[in-house]
Amino acid sequence: MTSEEQTKQAETLAVSPEEVELQVTDLAQTLSKELGLASGQIARTIALLDEGNTIPFISRYRKEVTGSLDEVQIQAIADRALALRTLFERKVDVRRLIAAQGKLTTELAANIEAAATLQEVEDLYLPFRPKRKTRASVAREKGLAPLADIILQQLELVGDANALLAEYASPYLSAEKGVDTSLEAYAGACDIVAESIAEDAEVRGSVRAAFFKHAAVGAKVSDPEKVAEKDPNGVYQLYYEFHENVTKLVPHRVLALNRAEREEVLRVSVSLPYEQVQRNITERYPIKATSPFAQYLTSAMEDGYKRLLAPAMEREVRAELTRKAEEHAITIFAANLRNLLLQPPLRGRKVLGIDPGFRTGCKLTVIDETGTFIESDTIYLFQTGKAQQVLRNLLTRYGITVIAIGNGTASRETEQLVAGLIRELEGEGGKSGRIGYVIVNEAGASVYSASEIARQEFPTLDATQRGTISIARRLQDPLAELVKIDPKAVGVGLYQHDV
Repeated sequence: MTSEEQTKQAETLAVSPEEVELQVTDLAQTLSKELGLASGQIARTIALLDEGNTIPFISRYRKEVTGSLDEVQIQAIADRALALRTLFERKVDVRRLIAAQGKLTTELAANIEAAATLQEVEDLYLPFRPKRKTRASVAREKGLAPLADIILQQLELVGDANALLAEYASPYLSAEKGVDTSLEAYAGACDIVAESIAEDAEVRGSVRAAFFKHAAVGAKVSDPEKVAEKDPNGVYQLYYEFHENVTKLVPHRVLALNRAEREEVLRVSVSLPYEQVQRNITERYPIKATSPFAQYLTSAMEDGYKRLLAPAMEREVRAELTRKAEEHAITIFAANLRNLLLQPPLRGRKVLGIDPGFRTGCKLTVIDETGTFIESDTIYLFQTGKAQQVLRNLLTRYGITVIAIGNGTASRETEQLVAGLIRELEGEGGKSGRIGYVIVNEAGASVYSASEIARQEFPTLDATQRGTISIARRLQDPLAELVKIDPKAVGVGLYQHDV
């Protein structure tokens, strides 16, 4: 095809500006069918989003424009609109790139237009994507592409098979190109066939479906000699010899395997035996037993799967498993964090905060009804009598009726100490009987204590005192205190540091 013909084809099959505008206009109708909302509502909402308005602003102040859509519906519109626009823009790019090569046929353009996912578009573009040098590209440079086509055609010929194979290979023998024998010619042609099969969009779609349904995720120790060094506490021992179907793998295991692999403890793989997908490929590329070229198509098919297609599918499956696991983890984390932030506050009460500890002792801090720091002290659990006396003095001096105990190391022993003191005070009578205690989640208190905001709030106090104040304030006003801490440090998620 001449350069002039290529240009004409590109102009004919590439996407026009009018078509782009039409696709954007059709976006609301497509989303209307997906989301069950009126296309007018969706179109107006997309217009508001395109103007840069935020979802909270639209849901609260533009109800008359959106038809009273809530933030969840608006978020769904925003997400799907972005996905569909990304898909359409990629279709435009792919059609343009293939047309520039002079290889965009009417059928291929229609297939690209009909693609429902980005993955389908990428599968169609794969054979035309610029590549680094491969075994197939080297074989093409040697002029073996026509021989590869002959293998794919599976010609049924009469006569001696070896003689026929030699006859068909002879035109492609060239000492100058490094093709000295028929075996070398067929080896190069098979490399081309293997790549063609591995890049066939229909084959990839079929094999992908099989992978996501039947593949197994496996894990083994990456280096048995260093496993004790890499995983001294046996955190990943459950996965040292792991094997599970991809459909049964739960999100937390996906994240655990990913982390173990990053830490070089495990080697993770996703596999599906060739025998389980052979039929998927032969349905697209039938093998004729009577053809002398059958043996080469058979070997090229297996090579294309094992060397090229299976590794690509493994990457796709792992990426999708990770994406879903991270989405699940974020959902769980958001729900847990919401519950933590929305705990009812305990206002108008002085609080004694205790940060439990064995070796360095339990840090005590008293705050008033507004969360202002009053006094701090330290007690040691092995000095029971002295510790209870310090607690008694603080409770009496400031009229404290609520104690917040952090749930970290020595929390149970600290709870026993406090409970014992409360029983003694109850036995003595008086208003002391109203004293109670609460176990408070102290995750992130140490992070806060060393933060810039903590130093600004309490410049004259050390980090341990700031951390204990945070524990006490979490009981007094959870929302006001927890917003000062990086959500990842609050400790209510599923591998929240990995997502």
